[in-house]
Amino acid sequence: MTSDFHTVAVQNKSLPPAAGRWGMMLLVTGVVLVIGAYILDPVRASFNAVILYLAMVSIAVGSLFLLALEYITGAVWSVPMRRVSEFLAGLSPFLVLLAIPLFLHMHELFHWTHAEAVANDQVLAGKAPYLNVTFFIIRTVVFLALWTLFYILFTRNSTKQDVTRDQSLTRRNVRLAAVFIPLFAITLTFTAIDWAMSLEPHWFSTIYGVYYFSGTVLTAVSAATYVIVRFKEGGLLPGLQRDHYYSLGALMFGFVNFWAYIAFSQFLLIWYANLPEETYWFMARWKNGWEVVSVLLIIVHFLVPYFVLLPQEAKMDGRRLKFMALWLVGAHFLDLFWLIMPTHSPQAKIGWMELGFPLVGIGMVILLLSWKTKRYNVLPIGDPRLQRGLEFRL
Repeated sequence: MTSDFHTVAVQNKSLPPAAGRWGMMLLVTGVVLVIGAYILDPVRASFNAVILYLAMVSIAVGSLFLLALEYITGAVWSVPMRRVSEFLAGLSPFLVLLAIPLFLHMHELFHWTHAEAVANDQVLAGKAPYLNVTFFIIRTVVFLALWTLFYILFTRNSTKQDVTRDQSLTRRNVRLAAVFIPLFAITLTFTAIDWAMSLEPHWFSTIYGVYYFSGTVLTAVSAATYVIVRFKEGGLLPGLQRDHYYSLGALMFGFVNFWAYIAFSQFLLIWYANLPEETYWFMARWKNGWEVVSVLLIIVHFLVPYFVLLPQEAKMDGRRLKFMALWLVGAHFLDLFWLIMPTHSPQAKIGWMELGFPLVGIGMVILLLSWKTKRYNVLPIGDPRLQRGLEFRL
């Protein structure tokens, strides 16, 4: 185990060149499809862009949350794998590239950006101090800046520790984590409200932010799990054991249940109250083909992962973990599609326009991982808890 530790420190293994080529190919293909979508139907493309933005926020900012969670709890088992979350959090500075097209198409996305609609609608007029273009853009820019700042601070201390072995850098990140976690809760909640819930400004749910949080953390854990298992198989993460896999599988299983609990709670409270200003949102997702998507979401996002991940052996099987990790990332895209697209189209439909945006996201992730592994150690070799993390057993 010790020899593996030093081998990684010296060799600084990276992804094969083919990974970068695949990432570039997927990214270019996705960009071409996205451009075509914007040319043919800019409104539909803009709604798909919201899905991509929120999905990438889930991976990037969710990974930041996992970093902060490790530091604030003093977890040891996850230390050997922490650099993967650091790499995925590296998407944070690039979120601005996904936000710019959305800023340019806010008028097509949001009903409340139409002055005549606000003037003739008492509800929209009452929400205007919050739902206005200037304040909306300011909020988004501030959130993006905060996420990028904490990403830089967390990873700067972590990578600096590879060289200096300074244990005080860990304590700095613990303090940063204590500041970041409440900011994460606030910024993620308002991101969900701004970019998803305000698409239908007459509807509201007090649990919406927690709903998005549950999907965000599940997606971040799933993305990290897939990368970790692939890195282990490729020799980039030596020393990991089935016990580490079990902890990752247990996290995925736990948040599958948490997402289902929050989703059902939101539905039950609105169904029980039976208020027309709340129920219409769910009714729109139970007709014109959307009922199929609604049922599919229950199966894909809860039933299948629940029963696949339920056995202990499944949580320790690398192949099953990889499959379910990709499955759950796809389930999050389906969830966001269900949340957002009915606002644009009363009739459920999916086509090639919906394909390009996920390809852009996948390409960005692969290219980022390829670049990061060339530049940084995959193991945080300067962390004083690394050896205990490698020796972790249940």
